[in-house]
Amino acid sequence: MSTAVSTPAGVQVASRIRYAFADGMVVMRRNLLQISRIPTVLILELVQPIMFVLLFRFVFAGNITNLPPGLTYVLYLMPGIFTQNAIFGSTTTAIGLAEDMKKGLVDRFRSLPMARSAVLVGRTTSDLAKNLILVLLVIGVGYLVGFKFQNGPVGAVAMILLVLAVGFVFSWISATVGLAIKEVEGVQAAMFTGIFPIVFISSALVPVQGMVSWIQPIAERNPVTIWANCARVLALGNVALPTDRTTHTIPTTSLEGLLAWSAIWILGLLIVFVPVSIRMYRRLT
Repeated sequence: MSTAVSTPAGVQVASRIRYAFADGMVVMRRNLLQISRIPTVLILELVQPIMFVLLFRFVFAGNITNLPPGLTYVLYLMPGIFTQNAIFGSTTTAIGLAEDMKKGLVDRFRSLPMARSAVLVGRTTSDLAKNLILVLLVIGVGYLVGFKFQNGPVGAVAMILLVLAVGFVFSWISATVGLAIKEVEGVQAAMFTGIFPIVFISSALVPVQGMVSWIQPIAERNPVTIWANCARVLALGNVALPTDRTTHTIPTTSLEGLLAWSAIWILGLLIVFVPVSIRMYRRLT
């Protein structure tokens, strides 16, 4: 007589997470190999941040005022460009998913004995690796136009990690959009239509104090403003601390406050969009 042995629930959950991670790493490797075989895609993605750096550094710099004392515009600009670059780079998650669905690759993945979350985990982690490459390249461009880290190597590494975390969050948001719309052209239009106001109504590229008065409260509470300001302080030190009008409701005029609110936004958005995107993927027909 045989006796059925039940597996504890905790062991089952740990096993599922382990298999999902392993399957996700296989999909990530597939996506990275795609980039290595078609390097022009990565090169074209690098053109946009370089274009923004050159335009704002040499065309608009003389017209930007309200900078924190002791900061030149290039020092103010580059941490915002790093943040913006990570957000714009996340659009490839939605576009890549839409292309895979159009080619029927997602249907093939769904027919395989693999974790349902693996496709999304693989896509978002491969885009995280790609964002790291882009951030490092744009840092090099920044140094060529006058930018320099002023808060030591620890601050530089912390800024890079923050920017990558922001890109990772937006990759999951992008995945949700890609799964909802499914068409490549529609995904591109939706992502850029949503991202442009979020990025430009923030302190990523210009100080909030110079904006129209009714937009300033919106920009101050924009998570992109919080992330860009935090990246600025990590890269440059306390000289880059912002002075806004909302210190009583949103304490973001200290590094601790910026780090706390950055983490709250990052974790909050992940908690919302990771399960939503996985559920949408499971319900694909």
